[in-house]
Amino acid sequence: MPTLPRSALLIAPLIGFTVLTYLVPFLGILRWSVTLPEPGLGQYQTALSDPLVLSVFLRTLRICAVVTLTAVSAAYMITLLWVRGSPAQRLAVELCILIPFWISVLTRAFGWLALLSNKGILNTWMQSLGILSEPLTMVRNEFGVVVGMVHFLIPFAAFPLASAMRAVDERALLAARGMGAGRARVFGQIFVPMTASGILGAALVVFVFALGFFVTPAILGGGRSVMAAELIYLRIFQSPDWGLGAAVSVILMLAVGAMLALLMRRVRPGRPQ
Repeated sequence: MPTLPRSALLIAPLIGFTVLTYLVPFLGILRWSVTLPEPGLGQYQTALSDPLVLSVFLRTLRICAVVTLTAVSAAYMITLLWVRGSPAQRLAVELCILIPFWISVLTRAFGWLALLSNKGILNTWMQSLGILSEPLTMVRNEFGVVVGMVHFLIPFAAFPLASAMRAVDERALLAARGMGAGRARVFGQIFVPMTASGILGAALVVFVFALGFFVTPAILGGGRSVMAAELIYLRIFQSPDWGLGAAVSVILMLAVGAMLALLMRRVRPGRPQ
């Protein structure tokens, strides 16, 4: 009788845990989406045709795209200092990347609310200096949501970017400089293309995280910038429409799965493409 390899025995508990905690609940949500309030695919038809649900999907995609572009762009500059800066710069950037992981997303969201609200620190300071006569509305809208999400996701974008930057062959950069290329040209035409895999990986990681954001949009959006995760919460916990909430959950899960499949197919950590 053939015996299982030792590696399979070691990974079996992880597979069992994943099935128990992820696959089983997902199958339950899938069952709700095709059985509540009556059997069929009516909830999916509603999710893909209802103007309210479609507006939430479009808003979610728009915010996620803006957050991804902003977070990856900021993370690229930060990671550049982390990988290629002086020892003091590397230490400072590393602390700035790692310390946010010690602070909960809820605490950070309320911190931004205290900073950006109409009577918050930033508006009060600018009004006291005479810069503003009326407070700027920076929360309870998409701007506040984007700011909070970008702040949370920049550290997650930094790691795949750092992996790609550390894999860049210095000889290619030196050869370009030796042939007369300036720093800007070396950076734009040599360094950035060689870190393309890290940029793609960071963009996909940030976009996947952003699709499922709930706490930050709920607090900083104030119910005026509802995203898909908040819509699911509202449909399941605040209205008796579990079937539609489950259908939206399945659609969101499939979108995340497609993103992860693209990540696994296209990105090779540490290997420029």
